[in-house]
Amino acid sequence: MLSKNLELSLHRALTIAHQSTHEYATLEHLLLALIEDPDALSVLNACGVDLICLSEDLKSFIDNHLGALICNNNAGVKPTAAFQKVIHRAAVNAHASGRKSVTGANVLAEMFGEHDSHAAFYLKEQGVTYLDVIGYLSQESAKNQESSFESYDLFSDMMSQQASSDPMQDRMNDHIKPMPSPMESSEEAKDKEKSALANYCINLNKRAEEGKIDILIGREKEIERTIEILCRRTKNNPLYVGDPGVGKTAMVEGLALRIVKNKVPEILSKAVIFSLDMGALLAGTKYRGDFEERMKAVITEIEKLPFAILFIDEIHTIIGAGSTNGGALDASNLLKPALARGGFRCIGSTTYKESHNH
Repeated sequence: MLSKNLELSLHRALTIAHQSTHEYATLEHLLLALIEDPDALSVLNACGVDLICLSEDLKSFIDNHLGALICNNNAGVKPTAAFQKVIHRAAVNAHASGRKSVTGANVLAEMFGEHDSHAAFYLKEQGVTYLDVIGYLSQESAKNQESSFESYDLFSDMMSQQASSDPMQDRMNDHIKPMPSPMESSEEAKDKEKSALANYCINLNKRAEEGKIDILIGREKEIERTIEILCRRTKNNPLYVGDPGVGKTAMVEGLALRIVKNKVPEILSKAVIFSLDMGALLAGTKYRGDFEERMKAVITEIEKLPFAILFIDEIHTIIGAGSTNGGALDASNLLKPALARGGFRCIGSTTYKESHNH
């Protein structure tokens, strides 16, 4: 479901193309429209983008380099294939991350998937990267979750002040030992804090058991090949390579459903697939070492599970993720020793272009 702001932005993009007598609306038209989108605008401002410069660059490009799209009878402006793919990917990823609606910020993130477009070029020229946008979205998601408990925390503080003979001491104690959420006991809160897999991964087997994964139709050859690789003693880390939207993630979800229904060889019957949430892993890592600590915690926990399989969607994003000041220590370099040890199995997915680049 598209947000109202995004619907207006899409309308605006088509209007810009129509006013320029262009037959098609491109990503450059869309980015120019997103500059006025409140959700996308908050991301651009957070990334320190010069909006006036970006707007002028896009207008200059539209006026001077899209002459081939001029059509005098442009009564019905059509979106280009890249335009449609970006919107589709934004919808899929927003849905997968549990968001209720697709916003301009989601669309902005997916523009980086179209590497040959001038829209992605102008964003990179302003110093904006895919990880910057994803990190912002993750932080906003975390803030929304925390805000649901703000009223409860305020009520708790008021009650503790009334009941205490020394209100200042109680306030200090509250800061030293934060109260758990009202829906869980203190023991459950401690367990939740300790579990890196619960915080930064999604258990696909559990989702399959809850009926949240659709049945996979077709792709029998690829699934059988995946099972064959996973059953090996060594070199058991398959990689899916294909264009966006062909169903790479769906195959992993289909495999999880097979495992739950016990339609796999005995060696995989106890396997559990965890999908790494890179956005959650990066969110809130303000200080040096935060990201490395989280990543190592995930690796340590998953190595303790003898039948665990880690799934990394868009695996090319782990190259450079978490590194500071151009350092070499990123998520990929933290994973390499663990995979070399054979402590767990890993499934990755990427596109042809990213596979070639990396």
